Amino acid sequence: MRPPNVSRVSTAASKISRGLQLTPAGQRIPFYARGGVGLRVLQTGFLRQQLGRQHQTHHLASPAVEHQAKLENHRILPAYQPPNSGILSLIPASWVPYAELIRIDKPTGTYYLYFPCLFSTLMAAPMVSPMPSVGSVVGTSLLFFSGALIMRGAGCTINDLWDRNLDPHVSRTRLRPIARRAISPFNGLVFTGAQLLAGLGILIQFPAPCLFYGIPSLLFVASYPLAKRVTYYPQFVLGLTFSWGAIMGFPALGIDLLSNGSALTAAACLYGSNIAWTVLYDMIYAHMDIKDDAKAGIKSIALKHDSQTKQILTGLATTQIALLAAAGIATGAGPAFFIGSCGGAAVTLALMIRKVNLKSVKNCWWWFVNGCWITGGTISLGLAADYLIQLSDKSTADDDKNPERCQY
Repeated sequence: MRPPNVSRVSTAASKISRGLQLTPAGQRIPFYARGGVGLRVLQTGFLRQQLGRQHQTHHLASPAVEHQAKLENHRILPAYQPPNSGILSLIPASWVPYAELIRIDKPTGTYYLYFPCLFSTLMAAPMVSPMPSVGSVVGTSLLFFSGALIMRGAGCTINDLWDRNLDPHVSRTRLRPIARRAISPFNGLVFTGAQLLAGLGILIQFPAPCLFYGIPSLLFVASYPLAKRVTYYPQFVLGLTFSWGAIMGFPALGIDLLSNGSALTAAACLYGSNIAWTVLYDMIYAHMDIKDDAKAGIKSIALKHDSQTKQILTGLATTQIALLAAAGIATGAGPAFFIGSCGGAAVTLALMIRKVNLKSVKNCWWWFVNGCWITGGTISLGLAADYLIQLSDKSTADDDKNPERCQY
């Protein structure tokens, strides 16, 4: 009995592999094995083809080996399951894909978009004369949160439209609504337009100059998904986008950045600080997808500098704290800010960089989610304390100048 012509069969199998077409999720492709050449087709929400050889001449592999090979070749990731718990389970089924599209069940991105707005509002408040009341600052902050909620959803929709042909190749994103075809690209575009109109409705509630400062951010919102295709540093583009709120708090409280040098310096430093923070936490986030990104051709700073990640994170944290302190100096902030915000952020960032296990998807996700509140909350508390102290001092000084105000 002559051995099979492995070269000829291998060439034929290669042609078959190149000719395979992607099929909708849920459709299975059979496993073929001929002449010692195995053609393995794995379905992971999309279909990957991979050619493997077993060079045998006079006898077949043992049944145990064949059984193990078949198990590996039929390994399939779980199919989409409708949510049966959490907020997504409480809304009509037809709304679920759109709620998933804006990540309503994963609000961490909204918080990361909101914190720079909160930072700038609290930092700008002591610079305003007369200093705004607590109620005014809280109201402005809540308006910013509404805008962050809407614009984060719009950003996710734009991102998923750009990535609709890439997401099926990444295990974590393969079941997103557009990737799994629960929402068509056209409907996604219409939904994006509706969200942008809602965002505009929030923006016009602020003083008129905010419209001038806010509109340019849309350029970065639209360009971030493209950056993942052309550079290993898309996180910097994301930083330019997510940190825009660090500028907006100043005009929201009536400060003209173009005529106030101290405010402009503070806004620029705070913006740079938040860019560094965004790159830092998104570099940790990118480590969750580092293997799939490499296969799908998606670029990230984590993929480019995998072995130097901790050193880069340390440099980013140092930059973040230095620029945050510079912003405080420009505004004349007090000890509460430098101890609470700058010192507290330094401690929390150092702890995160030391503890995060970049090889563990679960651990990276934990620090991404909780680091938002640990670091962002610490900075906010320091800024709030500084604002309240200065507000109290201002009120006391006004009472000393006008003693009749203290009389009943």
